[in-house]
Amino acid sequence: MSDTARITGEIARRRTFAIISHPDAGKTTLTERILRAGGAIQMAGNVRAKGERRRTRSDWMGIERDRGISVVTSVMTFEYGGCVFNLLDTPGHEDFSEDTYRTLTAVDCAVMVIDAAKGIEDRTRKLFEICRLRDIPIVTFINKMDREAQDCFALLDEISSTLALDTSPATWPVGRAAQFAGTYDLRTKTLHGAAAELPQSDARMVQLSEELELVQAALPEFERDSFDAGHLTPVFFGSAMKEIGVTDLLDALVAYGPAPRAQPSESRAVRADEDQVTALIFKIQANMDPNHRDRMAFARVCSGRLTRGMRLKHVRTGKPFALHTPQFFFARDRQLAEEAFGGDVVGIPNHGTLRIGDTLTENEDLRFTGVPHFAPEILRRVRLDDAMKAKKLRQALVELAEEGVVQLFRPQDGLPPIVGVVGTLQLDVLQSRLQGEYGVAIGFESTPFSLARWITGDRAKIEAFCMANRSAMADDLDGDPVFLASSAFMMRRTTEMTPDLAFHAIKQIGVTQG
Repeated sequence: MSDTARITGEIARRRTFAIISHPDAGKTTLTERILRAGGAIQMAGNVRAKGERRRTRSDWMGIERDRGISVVTSVMTFEYGGCVFNLLDTPGHEDFSEDTYRTLTAVDCAVMVIDAAKGIEDRTRKLFEICRLRDIPIVTFINKMDREAQDCFALLDEISSTLALDTSPATWPVGRAAQFAGTYDLRTKTLHGAAAELPQSDARMVQLSEELELVQAALPEFERDSFDAGHLTPVFFGSAMKEIGVTDLLDALVAYGPAPRAQPSESRAVRADEDQVTALIFKIQANMDPNHRDRMAFARVCSGRLTRGMRLKHVRTGKPFALHTPQFFFARDRQLAEEAFGGDVVGIPNHGTLRIGDTLTENEDLRFTGVPHFAPEILRRVRLDDAMKAKKLRQALVELAEEGVVQLFRPQDGLPPIVGVVGTLQLDVLQSRLQGEYGVAIGFESTPFSLARWITGDRAKIEAFCMANRSAMADDLDGDPVFLASSAFMMRRTTEMTPDLAFHAIKQIGVTQG
């Protein structure tokens, strides 16, 4: 087999997907069951495990274990059904929406988990809108069918009406709540789970027969083109906790989960099966191993065949970057990646060289797009409790801001740094990690500012504006100017009085402002 044919074949069997949901819909539990079904772990953990019971593999930070939530994106690579899966378990909490958004730039498909009792929740809707912006195909898993649940047809109708998304059931539940016994596969006409043992006279089988007539009469059949375009979602029913419906979902991702898609760059779309290697850094994680103070950049290989030891061009700096130890991840566990293909997600150890939004190529000057910073909704000044640790705090804030935990703004008037976050839980995470990983105790003080906006325009006019508004100006991590406004009214007034400059609520990472 030629090298080109092998690369094409390897890329075709990649499945890179994220799991998205409202908090508490069972997303991390489903992740664990998928890993177990794929043979990756022997015993699945429970997010709210008690005492000595096993903890989830994907939630490994102290604050995640303490609160029973996911606050960082975990990356897990495993094989199943002849495919290589790269599974990204995203934070469900809205305070970490920026991390989730960036993760969705690195996937080809999303599994949307819905609580059978609660249906579409606010956070689910927002995450779906992000997927729609990127035309990401959606597979729906309706979870917790072993508990009291809404009517299945009502749930499907809610998905259709709320998300404007056609629904095509791939499986159907046999029984409900305590009587939930398994699923019926509409494609293979087979029963899975304990349902396979039920006699036709069982009330659950009678109900199934009646409902299947309605399904076939009222709901569309699965169409691959419509799914790939993001207009139709196949729907699976199950219970992650009882491991019912999980292999149905995995088998479907093998059968029609999308192979790696072309990725947008400033100059062109980059196809996964191109010969030249390209990669996008979509996430940085510091101190995954506290003993070694390591920094791991997570890269989506966008095209070609990446091999250990190869030298790539770091487009932002123009300098060569050697891939000495690229790694595959299984949450916090890792192994050396001798090779990786378009669609794979690899970890690249580095000492602050790589940043979110960076592009690596073999020699081409291209930049991948779609990795944004959103203007923070909460601004707080950092108060250092021990003045002797000022230098350590400066370094720690830079590292955690590069990782995307918070955004960092340095006031031009020399006052202490300001951190910007989407939600208050991010402040708790910052405080916890500064104390736990760097030994720096901090507090937060309010600021007179409520909005931050990036400024672009003529350089001389920006400098003049900065001089005139020095107490309200700051520099971000890249040194780009940021205007801090005390209110929406002041922001509007400043915009009207400064027509030569543009004020932005979104900054494209890796693209110089100005």
